[in-house]
Amino acid sequence: MYSYEERLKAVKLYIKLGRRCKATIRQLGYPTKNSLLAWHDELEKTGDFKSTYVRAKSKYSVEQRDTAIEHYLNHGRCFAFTIKALGYPGQAKLREWVFEQFPEFKQHVVGKRGGRPATLASKRASVYELCTRDGSAQEVAQKLDVNRTTLYNWKNQLLGREAQASMKRDKRPQVEDDRDQLKRQIETLRRDIRNLQLEHDLLKKANELLKKDLGVDLLLLGNREKTILVDALRKEYGLAALLDRLDMARSSYFYHRSPMRVADKYAEVRRTVTEIFEKNYRSYGYRRIQASLNGQRIFISEKVVQRLMKQEGLHVARPRRRGYRSYAGEISPAPENIINRNFHASAPNEKWLTDISEFQIPAGKVYLSPMIDCFDGMVVSWSIGTSPDANLVNGMLDAAIETITGDDEKTIVHSDRGGHYRWPGWLTRMANASLIRSMSRKACSPDNSACEGFFGRLKTEMFYPRDWRSSTIAELIDALDTYIRWYNEKRIKMSLGYLSPIEYRESLGLTT
Repeated sequence: MYSYEERLKAVKLYIKLGRRCKATIRQLGYPTKNSLLAWHDELEKTGDFKSTYVRAKSKYSVEQRDTAIEHYLNHGRCFAFTIKALGYPGQAKLREWVFEQFPEFKQHVVGKRGGRPATLASKRASVYELCTRDGSAQEVAQKLDVNRTTLYNWKNQLLGREAQASMKRDKRPQVEDDRDQLKRQIETLRRDIRNLQLEHDLLKKANELLKKDLGVDLLLLGNREKTILVDALRKEYGLAALLDRLDMARSSYFYHRSPMRVADKYAEVRRTVTEIFEKNYRSYGYRRIQASLNGQRIFISEKVVQRLMKQEGLHVARPRRRGYRSYAGEISPAPENIINRNFHASAPNEKWLTDISEFQIPAGKVYLSPMIDCFDGMVVSWSIGTSPDANLVNGMLDAAIETITGDDEKTIVHSDRGGHYRWPGWLTRMANASLIRSMSRKACSPDNSACEGFFGRLKTEMFYPRDWRSSTIAELIDALDTYIRWYNEKRIKMSLGYLSPIEYRESLGLTT
């Protein structure tokens, strides 16, 4: 709310400039057109301003507010479902109610390069320790240095939601017969876990190699398709267990296996190509696939890679066409556009680019604020949250400043003309770190096209191909954080000699 002196200053300047709203707002940086006209009319009619203003009464009652919050908590914490069921309020109002009463629901994640994602082997070991624990799940999570929710998510991914999350014994005194019965139950549960894991891996391989739905009935597959699944999982499971689950005779397996291995000399290469394609968000074309194969000492021509990808149905997602839009407002003087679309940098931490992108799913909205290094495209730091507020950009900037060494020259930080990069917190941090500000021209997003290109690649490769209707905000945040780490560590770029940003810096001896 503006003070009495600010309102009086705005009205006097408005009258002095010939009652021109745009010129007044441009010079002061405040207020809106309607507020300025209302202040002028009030001063002319009454000769003074009110000392305070009474906030308009909300159109929703306290009972309606409590009902909406209770429905949100009891029905999966989905904003879209609550609004559809009750018919009120808007999503912004419901989010305001929920975050006001439960501020801990407002998720905010800040990350910077470093750390490694959990491997499949470590996930399996963690789930096994969870299911066979003697204490609480929280103690297991602290021991493994992971979040308790993450531990249960791994269990659901590997075993399904139906599997028991605990097989700990009852510590009450029991007779000998009860102990034997409990041991048998534990063995049964362990066997069920192994069977569920086998079922999960078979369905996953059927989806990857045979392009079947995850809900396909394995018994309806042909013997040749079953043979492909057995070959893919034979190193992890025994042959007898695989044949028994697929209801396939041992003689039938070897009958179909022999001609397949003789006829297709690219059988192993096909599986390798498919694995590379799937592990890299289905974003690699034949050139980067061939480069990845060369890194594994597999040398085949580009034409062979193209043919194998076509036969396996491996198609890269195309970017969506969208209309040109950009920022059209101006609130205060902006610094010079130092970058001027020259995104080439000869060393790390010479030129940084930043912006904010929105990701909307039925459960709500998530905002990503990264810091991109023009030297090799590395995401130096990033911040993910549920609100595009000052904490989002300031946390990202703090994490980026920590990566600067004393040998680096002054870094240029380029952004658009958004208000996030004009707030006092941002300006103070920039000045304390001796960073140089640079801003795009008004209503010209191509001036920050390198950062916009990163958002386009992220959405094309990770966000658009997936179905987010049943996903939560936490799952989307985790997916974004995982993608950015993969982007820095694994995703190869042709401009870097088919290396990832971190591999490129290691090849130049720039990593610490």
